Amino acid sequence: MTDAVRARFERFAAEEAPGRSDVYAEWAAGIAADADVQEVLARIPETHRQPPLVFAVTRMQGATAGPYPQWRRFVLAHADAVVAECTRRRVQTNEPLRLAPLLPVLSRIEGPVALLEIGAAAGLCLYPDRYSYRLRDADGALRLALDPRGGASPVVLTSTVTGPLPPLRMPEVVWRAGIDLAPLDARSSADRAWMRSLVWPGETEREERITAALDIAAADPPLLLAGDAAERIDELVARAPADATLVITTPGVLVYLPRAARLALISRIRSLPARWITIDAPGLHDAWDPPLDAGAWRGSAVALDGRVMVAADPLGRWWEWRTGNGADAA
Repeated sequence: MTDAVRARFERFAAEEAPGRSDVYAEWAAGIAADADVQEVLARIPETHRQPPLVFAVTRMQGATAGPYPQWRRFVLAHADAVVAECTRRRVQTNEPLRLAPLLPVLSRIEGPVALLEIGAAAGLCLYPDRYSYRLRDADGALRLALDPRGGASPVVLTSTVTGPLPPLRMPEVVWRAGIDLAPLDARSSADRAWMRSLVWPGETEREERITAALDIAAADPPLLLAGDAAERIDELVARAPADATLVITTPGVLVYLPRAARLALISRIRSLPARWITIDAPGLHDAWDPPLDAGAWRGSAVALDGRVMVAADPLGRWWEWRTGNGADAA
């Protein structure tokens, strides 16, 4: 089992952390060469052993973002606590910037909107109308600025956008709700600390963005239910206001579901009286219209009711409008 730990952290050090977090790259490379730490991490269930989750848990427990030998000493001294906390936690990448490539799709839906997110965590992706958007070209020049009706937001979502800009407008959201196996409360100091721990060391801008988004959610909390989406989605659909367009979003959550559960949830969503917006890797499922060639597609795909409209970075850092892939019809 330690071989699987070594391979996973070796891959993370080589492919995922570089350019994003020097600290995490060093920690992962250290683990890949450290049999003692591998033995500790092998005690964590495989589905809870993702490097960002392990690192976030240790930081929440008191490990500082310092050199690997220092982190190693912490893990070996607190091995039982690290294993127990990783076993009960899940990655909850509640990144508001994911809303940037969803905005052109939301702009095509007639409001008012009742927004329901699956895998909502603290619900930070339920406030597309409360954030500011700054769209820039590849050289950094501003192409478009869009603010909420009351003025610029403390949360500014900045994306690089290539190709044509479709018509964009601020959505009118009148109801916000979500489902999560372990929802987080933006008003809770413990949950806020966990959210900050999930930000990789060095991502100062992201930490500031998430902190500001937590303040917005804390001031006007969404309705969040704990449980399995397949079991609780009907309950929330029934509570949505009848005079609003129900929009169900699944930004980045489907990848964490086993394939059979993933396909069943997609089928259930598409049977409901709602619009469905998702952002997923092209090869994650086949609910795309038209079908996608995963090998030729750049980034993730953003779709409305399965119709592909946008190619995007999975965390929203860039996006491109794809009018030739079913995007011409709302």
